[in-house]
Amino acid sequence: MSDFKIKGHLAMMGANVMWGLMAPIVKLVLASGVIAPLLLVDFRMAGAAALFWLTSIFMPKEHVPLKDIMLLFGAGMIGVLFNQGCFIVGVSLTTPSEACLVTTTMPMWVMLLAWLILREPISLKKAGGIIIGASGALILMLGNASSSDVGASNPPLGDFIILMAQLSYALYLTLYRNFIRKYSLVTLMKWMFLSASIVALPVTSPVISSTMWADITTTEWLGIAAVVIGATYIAYICIMIGQKNLRPTIVGMYNYVQPVVATAVGIWLGLDSFTFLKGVAVVLIFSGVWLVTVSRSLATDRGLKAS
Repeated sequence: MSDFKIKGHLAMMGANVMWGLMAPIVKLVLASGVIAPLLLVDFRMAGAAALFWLTSIFMPKEHVPLKDIMLLFGAGMIGVLFNQGCFIVGVSLTTPSEACLVTTTMPMWVMLLAWLILREPISLKKAGGIIIGASGALILMLGNASSSDVGASNPPLGDFIILMAQLSYALYLTLYRNFIRKYSLVTLMKWMFLSASIVALPVTSPVISSTMWADITTTEWLGIAAVVIGATYIAYICIMIGQKNLRPTIVGMYNYVQPVVATAVGIWLGLDSFTFLKGVAVVLIFSGVWLVTVSRSLATDRGLKAS
């Protein structure tokens, strides 16, 4: 299958496995109330910015003109600041299971925006794959909802905020699909995360100054490290590799991996059990991913080459 980009699919799988673990980790970090959601957003963006700038020291130097820096500023706003800020704030208000459920709407946003902006055709096979995958995710999350009612102060508002995060990231995937080929991954990420961190700082500075730093436990620091290093630095490297090899709709389809990972972790920890219904959900999710992958409309992907 000539259009089946192994490198891109492996990268997307890795990123979404880490993201599938992130919602429960975020709830754990925020549980004591010492770390506010906006502070965790700061940690995530500033930490990733530092890691990417450090990595750039060991990479070939790339000159980025002011015009492109401004484009990267826009990418940082919708692909980092708004997306990550909304996700963490949303998770703080809802349950991990509902957060994962809402993230499954992102492929529909990507498909619609790719059609409106890029004129990407929507084949029946691709549309069917998205519907099948979304059905599996709904079955999985609705079947597990009763065991996930932990620390949710305002689930409807939290779900809506996470929905806005998905729309923001879908817009980023669509608008910047071609631009990411101009520079290396590290150059793109260091400017995007830096711009997002700079814009966020004036808003979050009161939260930073009021934080009781001595009360942050080792477990919470480890959780922060997992969010910054695993679910952000490493995951964004994976997602950028996936973007360079796959079309936006396929990239979005891999969000369905996240609820599968969440369920598997719950079973491993003894907090959940595997049922026939969940087995059906897993089959539906991966069948949907496969259908979108082999969609005939992907014949137009020939212009997407790995760097």
